Amino acid sequence: MTPAEIALVLATGLGAGVLSSTVGVASLLSFPVLVGLGLPPVVANVSNTLGLIPGGIGGVVGYRQEVREAGRVAYVIVAVCAIGAVLGAALLLGLPPGVFEAIVPFLILFTCLLVGVQPRVAAWLRARHERQHGEQLAERRHMSPLTTFFATVTGVYGGYFGAGAGVMMVAVLGLGTDLELRVVNGLKTLSLMVGNIVAGLIFVFVAEPRWDVAALLAAGSLVGGYVGARIGRKLPDSVFRWAVVAAGIVAALLLL
Repeated sequence: MTPAEIALVLATGLGAGVLSSTVGVASLLSFPVLVGLGLPPVVANVSNTLGLIPGGIGGVVGYRQEVREAGRVAYVIVAVCAIGAVLGAALLLGLPPGVFEAIVPFLILFTCLLVGVQPRVAAWLRARHERQHGEQLAERRHMSPLTTFFATVTGVYGGYFGAGAGVMMVAVLGLGTDLELRVVNGLKTLSLMVGNIVAGLIFVFVAEPRWDVAALLAAGSLVGGYVGARIGRKLPDSVFRWAVVAAGIVAALLLL
């Protein structure tokens, strides 16, 4: 690579790390850059996954307080995203390229809608429960089987491609639990880190990444992930929610 390309990949890693820890669309920045540098799509995807692992680690360190507050939910997220990433990596390596291209943009748009309307849906469900049972609905601090299922599906998608996976996880946890949004953001970052680590370990043995590109991305994303977490922790809920929606819409339009 030329010095200019090296600087571009480093800067891309930094930006992707920030996006991963805030709105969860890192791959929408880093993947097109790698393809633009001439890497085949699968090689770019594999190298991108490996390069974003340090960004996830930096992000989780930045969100360590929120992850601790999540308690058992954090352990469930680690388990389901690890399992999902194995399945997703297998799909990436076993299916023809572009199998899910037609549906992924609409899936991301749908999850954007869910993130946007989540407060109203939650308020409606609580009011309905109170009318029917005459008592307040207890706070949901744990994941139901249905929420766990959709979190696993999100983990599969994250291992397969991952663009917009953070938006999907915010939607799943926002609708399926009553955790604060800053905690949800920390768990989203944790889920992306786990997915990248597991899928990356598989790719090391069965794929052919560009190690120079992955290393440069890793150096930039480590710093960006931590910086993004410090930013994300201070964002008001409403700003964070609509930033996620906006990022998801941009991701869907780019994929279309």
